[in-house]
Amino acid sequence: MSIFIDKEKCKKCGKCAAVCPGSLIGKNPDGTACMRYPKDCWGCSSCIKECKFGAIALYLGADIGGMGSKMTVNAEDGKLYWNIEKRDGTTEQVVINQKESNKY
Repeated sequence: MSIFIDKEKCKKCGKCAAVCPGSLIGKNPDGTACMRYPKDCWGCSSCIKECKFGAIALYLGADIGGMGSKMTVNAEDGKLYWNIEKRDGTTEQVVINQKESNKY
């Protein structure tokens, strides 16, 4: 599993690197976030939940039924909105109570 970091959306805040339990996220010379060791990412989604700009997406591979989709997360009013962009361009949204987000 791995993540995708959109440099255009990254605001260089560093919050994703601070929450990565594997210390896998670093910074490019321009200050944007980058994945240092993509193969070591275990897909915990901590960085995705922390990014308020939608700059980080989790690849949902075929092994978990995602068929190459990407998922970003937005938080608002105590809820997490998991936004799934499928390869065919369609989107799906899953809404989860933020206090219960670690169940998933």
